[in-house]
Amino acid sequence: MFTGIVEHMGEVVEIQQLDHSDTGGDGWSMKIGDAEPVLSDCRLGDSISINGTCLTVTDFGTEWFKVGLSPETLRRTNLGDLVIGNKVNLERALAANVRFGGHFVQGHVDTTGEIISMTPEGNSLWIKISPSDPKYLRYIIPKGYICLDGTSLTVCEVNDAENWFNIMLVAYTQSHVTMPLKKVCDKVNIEVDMLGKYVEKIVEPMLLGETNGGGYLDKLVTSYLEKTISNKNNVIKKDES
Repeated sequence: MFTGIVEHMGEVVEIQQLDHSDTGGDGWSMKIGDAEPVLSDCRLGDSISINGTCLTVTDFGTEWFKVGLSPETLRRTNLGDLVIGNKVNLERALAANVRFGGHFVQGHVDTTGEIISMTPEGNSLWIKISPSDPKYLRYIIPKGYICLDGTSLTVCEVNDAENWFNIMLVAYTQSHVTMPLKKVCDKVNIEVDMLGKYVEKIVEPMLLGETNGGGYLDKLVTSYLEKTISNKNNVIKKDES
């Protein structure tokens, strides 16, 4: 679990599409350098978010660490587009003894989005993004949370008809995350607020009459309605007497 508050920007220093080493696992691996600020308490197997993607540390030194990338990760995120020298957003997994400054971020990227415009306003920056998979736009609401490349941000506007939403970066955020380094047509990783997905999964079957009478929520609602009806009947009886 992460917060979307980027701790540091690291740099891609090595990419191997077929890493036969013990720490590469005969798959795609990536080494991130200039990462000392997130490695002070690092251990093998720890989770570190790279551009919003929760990845497992397979090897590390004082200033670098290495991760493996699965085919699903490469399909779902923009990590496969990275090249040596690219900056990446880094955040360690949330510790129980720190302040929670962003929002609940799993590090499980839902889809990517394409930057369709970047427009300065004063010292802030508007960024408009079109999700690659339009179905995720229904979980994005004005003034709601969204995680872009691992950064917790507030949604400003949403246009369902044209399949885009926008956010605004203040000056401080611009100097601490990778987003301003990108350009129009670049991809960003998108993780929508998980609450909307959970609510949909629970409520949709009820609205469609597919609860089968066995779910906890269904029983809870039924119990509430029975008590409400019973209370109303008691009131009516008292009035009649």
